[in-house]
Amino acid sequence: MNSVSLLIISVCVYILAYRYYSAFIAAKVLALNDSNITPAYRCKDGREFVPTNKWVLFGHHFAAIAGAGPLVGPVLAAQYGWGPGFMWILLGSVFAGAVHDFIILFASIRHNGQSLAVIARREVGPLTGITTSLAVFFIIIVALAGLAIVVVNALFKNPWGLYTLFMTIPIAIIVGLYMFKIAPGSIRSGSIAGFIMVMAAVVTGHWLSPGQPWAGLAGIFDLTKQQLSVALPVYGFFAAVLPVWLLLAPRDYLSSYMKIGTILALALGILIVQPNINMPMTTRFMDGGGPIIPGPWWPYVFITIACGAISGFHSLISSGTTPKMIELESQSRMIAFGGMLTEGFVAVMALISAVVLMPGDYFAINSPAAVFAKLGIPTVEINELSRLVQMDVAHRPGGAVSLAVGMAHIFSSIGGMQHLMSYWYQFAIMFEALFILTTIDAGTRVARYILQDILGTYLYSPLKQTNWWPGILFTSFLVTYCWGYLLYSGDVASIWPLFGVANQLLSVIALAIGTTIILKIAPKKSYAWVTFAPLSFLAVTVITAGIMNVQMFYKRGDALGNTNGTVSIILIVLVIITLLDSIRQWISLLKTDKPVGMNTEVSFLSCPVNTTKPNIPS
Repeated sequence: MNSVSLLIISVCVYILAYRYYSAFIAAKVLALNDSNITPAYRCKDGREFVPTNKWVLFGHHFAAIAGAGPLVGPVLAAQYGWGPGFMWILLGSVFAGAVHDFIILFASIRHNGQSLAVIARREVGPLTGITTSLAVFFIIIVALAGLAIVVVNALFKNPWGLYTLFMTIPIAIIVGLYMFKIAPGSIRSGSIAGFIMVMAAVVTGHWLSPGQPWAGLAGIFDLTKQQLSVALPVYGFFAAVLPVWLLLAPRDYLSSYMKIGTILALALGILIVQPNINMPMTTRFMDGGGPIIPGPWWPYVFITIACGAISGFHSLISSGTTPKMIELESQSRMIAFGGMLTEGFVAVMALISAVVLMPGDYFAINSPAAVFAKLGIPTVEINELSRLVQMDVAHRPGGAVSLAVGMAHIFSSIGGMQHLMSYWYQFAIMFEALFILTTIDAGTRVARYILQDILGTYLYSPLKQTNWWPGILFTSFLVTYCWGYLLYSGDVASIWPLFGVANQLLSVIALAIGTTIILKIAPKKSYAWVTFAPLSFLAVTVITAGIMNVQMFYKRGDALGNTNGTVSIILIVLVIITLLDSIRQWISLLKTDKPVGMNTEVSFLSCPVNTTKPNIPS
């Protein structure tokens, strides 16, 4: 089968879904209204609440949601063949993920930019508010560790790649100062300059290679896994503390459009090269026993592809930074629904990049040496691929390396580009790392919001103020320490299954809250099927996967396995409590004939922080 077929099918599905399904939800289910003043204007403070151009905000939002999941998940799920992953990406992103992101962003805008936990407390009840707060905090810590481990495995002992990624930080700060302070509104010139500087970072990174002009500096960027596991949380701390316009927004904006541009270029490369899919539609590992994911395709495909189809992590962004920056309610359709479909397309491209490799090469890259030796699958091009990218790519599990190799292989197959494969490989590594690091940026910041809300609500009220520096520094440190500890002590085998289940359990919570909101505001109760249908499927699938994970973790017999197993049990219990409390609310709402509306009257009259001065435009 040719890969072009998958490309064309996915493009057609996503265009139709955005044109018709998102329009139906926006007009009939949510009734978006641009006469409502958004939190960006009502609570404008120049730090957290900042009205932002819709294209810049789309870039920030997409970069924040599109972490490792749409890139790594489909690659790992290719163990089962291309069929299960491709179908879940298409159906899940349209009917689950995009709906999930859209409804939560809408709800947060109407609740003045409040977090998912606050929305749950106000719309469902105090019990759900508490369980959601606890679940969200556990989940986001696990998610950040799960995303960061992919960066560590891709960049350790890789000076070229780490240098390129590091350079995106000062570049983003320069662009942020230019677009927001020096020449406000200069989007085009700032974008062009930022893109040129990022491309220059990729090219000059080669100068760190042996025999090149900067070879003496390579040691600075030649870090071990342990060193990277410390450096990433330190970066996350500063990303959570600095003003959103200085690093977060410009970096996400620049990386987002570079990501989209790369995916479009990859799609064009696939159309030109037209590589065949070498992985079968299903493999012998459908029933379990695979070298990458030990469990069967159901339920593990649905938690392995943790962001490409639906991701609970997105609800934290949709109720975190994005609602505080959006200018008009109607823009939420493009930013949330359109952003998720774009991520689904990224996931399809990642899947294609993996399945065009020969099966033996794919498993050799993604399996430890001892595990691969037992498979009895011969390699075909692994040695030649390592030579072309100037790096041994065998036995680097985690998905990032095989994706980079697949992308580089496609690009270098275009006439006259084979000698540039090492550049394409490092560009792809940077491309993946940028996806992940921008999620760490926003995720750490959102976790800070959540922790401030929990501690401020139940322990010490000043911590709830998002502009109080002691609270900002204290909560940022706690968040980065927690996920940094998991990152430092874990590996892909221990973190990714926990991340997948935790992430999808959060999507169950968000869809339950979304169902409650639709039952409250929609003119027809039947519209609640928009969220209730994917909720029902996910609840059964993910809880089953969670129970299987608990058994797997406890079988390890070590401290890390016991910790992961205990965290999994806590999360499952919290989600079940949330579902039962939501069902109680649904039964009550189904007895009403007319919409009762959301509980937004208090947040409509005041900003989330009492010291923030409202600034409502005329």
